[in-house]
Amino acid sequence: MSSEILSVLEYMEKEKGIDRGDMIGAISLAIKTAASKGVNSGQELKVEIDPKTGGLQAWTVLNVVDSVSDPRTEVHFEKAKLIDKEAVLGGTIEKEIDPAFLGRIAAQTARQAIMQQVRQFEKERIFDDYKDSIGDVVSGIVRRRERGDLIIDLGKAEALLPGREKVHGEDYAPGERIRCLLLAIEQTNRGPELILTRAHPKFIRRLLELEVTEIVDGTVVIKALAREPGYRTKIAVASNDKKVDPVGACVGARGARVKSIVRELGGEKIDIIRYFDDPQEMLAEALKPAVPLNVQIDERNKRIHFEVADRDLSVAIGRRGQNARLTSRLMGWRLDISKEKVAGGFEDRKERAIAGLNQIPGISDDVANRLVAVGLISPDAFTGVEGSDLVDAGFTEEESSDILTKVKEFLSQQ
Repeated sequence: MSSEILSVLEYMEKEKGIDRGDMIGAISLAIKTAASKGVNSGQELKVEIDPKTGGLQAWTVLNVVDSVSDPRTEVHFEKAKLIDKEAVLGGTIEKEIDPAFLGRIAAQTARQAIMQQVRQFEKERIFDDYKDSIGDVVSGIVRRRERGDLIIDLGKAEALLPGREKVHGEDYAPGERIRCLLLAIEQTNRGPELILTRAHPKFIRRLLELEVTEIVDGTVVIKALAREPGYRTKIAVASNDKKVDPVGACVGARGARVKSIVRELGGEKIDIIRYFDDPQEMLAEALKPAVPLNVQIDERNKRIHFEVADRDLSVAIGRRGQNARLTSRLMGWRLDISKEKVAGGFEDRKERAIAGLNQIPGISDDVANRLVAVGLISPDAFTGVEGSDLVDAGFTEEESSDILTKVKEFLSQQ
């Protein structure tokens, strides 16, 4: 049994990082408790384990009496003197026993108790080892699937990547290496559980911090970030140094830095833009290449209403409203987008032209409408027009003469 104990001690110390002294205390207590419930029931036991050899020693603690009523817990004074010369009546002695006498059932019970203690030590060690790593990127190997979740081996412990924290479209097989963000340590009935994520916006933030040294040293600051996992992420950055372009620093030479993150995310699109304090400027930057028009800002309700040209509408809204949602989250404002009301359309121009001709005294709406239809959209357009031209356009000679007279009078008064 000593070799088994020694192997357990060495394994736990090297592989799991559990202190040998703590393990010895737990194993001793487990053996003593198990034996006391087995063939040695009712006896007070003392168990010690040699930390170097794993050797196990056991004693039964007996009360020294002059008349024995329970041989499991008492010993006669004269017999006690043979075991321990310093034994005194009313005191106790420790009588060494063969560990084998602790019984097979006690050994099995002890083994179960030992494993329970080991698991408890491992759980406590997991919390201590990873409590300062929450929010950091960790790397591990996929071990197995459990009901849509992935179990990841981080080396010292196993972690859980829940289905809700996976990125849509990503699929990892057992044995593949994976990088995730340590999101939290949840206390469960089974002990502390490491929760990983690849879908949380913080994952991209940490990846960007690992790639961009200017973010680490504080030169470039990530001011806002919005993400739809697996599809697109928008990041707004600013610089504390006027000489440093924050967008260029994050993108890297020939896009090397951002491409590295895109590869890690399986092709998820990343838009990095310059941050502005002014919401109107920020809106214009976030919507590029679409151009917001007629912007109305409601500061009180954190709401912005704006229009975009018809050709920009699909770009501003994005596929299934994705671009509009991300821009709204990035800015922290609610966006109301509508198509631009085109001023100067045919009907609008026609109405303005008719209204302009109506300024001429004596020109009715019907006549103005007929004149506009042939291209005479203003009094100035009559320059060089003769009566025959109007006749050719469908007017009678009388109508033509009357129109030209009224136009001439109107222009002479201008």
